[in-house]
Amino acid sequence: MSYSTFSHLVADKAALYRRIMAAFVDAKAHFTVHLRPEDVRERTGIDTLEDVQAALAQLVAWGNLEADPDTSRVTSVEEFYRARFLYQLTRAGEAAEQALQVFDRELGRRGALQAVALDDIRLRLQSLLELSRQAHPDATQTQLLLRDLTHVFSDLAENARAFMSGLSRTLELRGDDQQALIAYKERLIGYIERFIGDLVTSSAEIAGTIRALDRDDDGRRPITPLLRLAVERELDDLAPDLADPLDIDAARDAERRRVNAHWEGHWEGLKAWFLDRPERRSQASLLRAQARRSISQMLEAVQRLNERRLGRSDRSADFRALARWFLECENDDQAHRLWRAAFGLGPARHLGVDAETLAQWRADPVPANQPWRDAPPLRISPRLRATGSYQKRGAMPRLQRRDRERAFLAQQMSREAAETRAARAALATGETLRLSELDGLDPGAFSLLLQLLGDALSHAAHPDHTVAATTGDGSLRIEMEPLGADTEAAIRTEAGTLSGRDYRIRITELEAAP
Repeated sequence: MSYSTFSHLVADKAALYRRIMAAFVDAKAHFTVHLRPEDVRERTGIDTLEDVQAALAQLVAWGNLEADPDTSRVTSVEEFYRARFLYQLTRAGEAAEQALQVFDRELGRRGALQAVALDDIRLRLQSLLELSRQAHPDATQTQLLLRDLTHVFSDLAENARAFMSGLSRTLELRGDDQQALIAYKERLIGYIERFIGDLVTSSAEIAGTIRALDRDDDGRRPITPLLRLAVERELDDLAPDLADPLDIDAARDAERRRVNAHWEGHWEGLKAWFLDRPERRSQASLLRAQARRSISQMLEAVQRLNERRLGRSDRSADFRALARWFLECENDDQAHRLWRAAFGLGPARHLGVDAETLAQWRADPVPANQPWRDAPPLRISPRLRATGSYQKRGAMPRLQRRDRERAFLAQQMSREAAETRAARAALATGETLRLSELDGLDPGAFSLLLQLLGDALSHAAHPDHTVAATTGDGSLRIEMEPLGADTEAAIRTEAGTLSGRDYRIRITELEAAP
């Protein structure tokens, strides 16, 4: 296969060739197939007609264009023998332009977290579940729902991938601009938090519908008849093939297996996106975790920017302050002490300290005020001068076993995880309680309650309005309904007493194991 149609991209006059090809693509989009050199010059604004004709001839040689004799304006024999051509795109040239358009579009694609796509997937799955309960579901409606579900799901997965892959590059590009980074941070965190909330709430319902379609209470698989209807409908739409009449049935069976595998693969991909399995997490969970990490990355970028801004030093100002301190010194001794403190000019005897040098210093100590030229010399290993490190001869030190420390850390992490699970189990019951009924919480549950109350009250627009909030990791949801202004709730714990207005609260676990 020849790829000469892409040769104009790396040619010397690539910009000229791209303008001409863009003119032909635009002309065909407006139903104009043939162009004369004069038309190309008018559409592109190229200076001379000779440059246009030379470029057109070269594009014809590469296979991007084809030239047909233009005899419509011939009025004499001389004009008949003069070369006049009409130019149009070849199939290869048009395919190359389409490939370049796709390349430019994908290269500039920003990606998005499409919360509306989650609603589309949820609604279409519910419609499929209703169709599966019918005795004779409509084949056309089934195929349309499955096709729309495939397109929406593909767009959601591809846009999410493009967004997350381009997010780190965006953070790097904005890393040096403080104002742009802070403004971008606020918009991005709000954008991701909204998507995580929608993903948490929609994923649970979508996962439940997928499980109902994949396996019902009787052990049947309701999605199988619907996929079979889509397969048969697609086979009916295929054009007949010029095959041996004896092989028609075999060819149709092979095509049926291929189409069925196609739809089964789409269904398995949808399951892998929303259903967790023991051996792997779902793609929705991974996307949620990656979105949370992006918030941490953004906060770390802001922190690094603040550290650079706060730690920025002005060398000229430092030297002026140092000069002023030297002028304020009362005598040379103070000036020498300031010099040693400012520039770190101390003896380098710590570079070769060992048992021998320590014994020598104890036998003949060197006072701190003795000049370097009068002090005994210090022998430094040539290896230290060459490599910056010094290693004594002999056997390597034995490796120390850290089993006890690792066991301690594992035990501590297990204990903290158990305390967290106990706190979540004590609070996230899904029941509606009064805040005053939560008296006597253990420290872990009380700490978690304070965090949830802070998240919820920070979203309250008015003290008398009901408020609901989801934690940053999307795992818990709290709903708070204020009671009367004269009510009071007091929660007594080992850490102290929390008192204030009483609320009717409901805490729900959003990431319960399936």
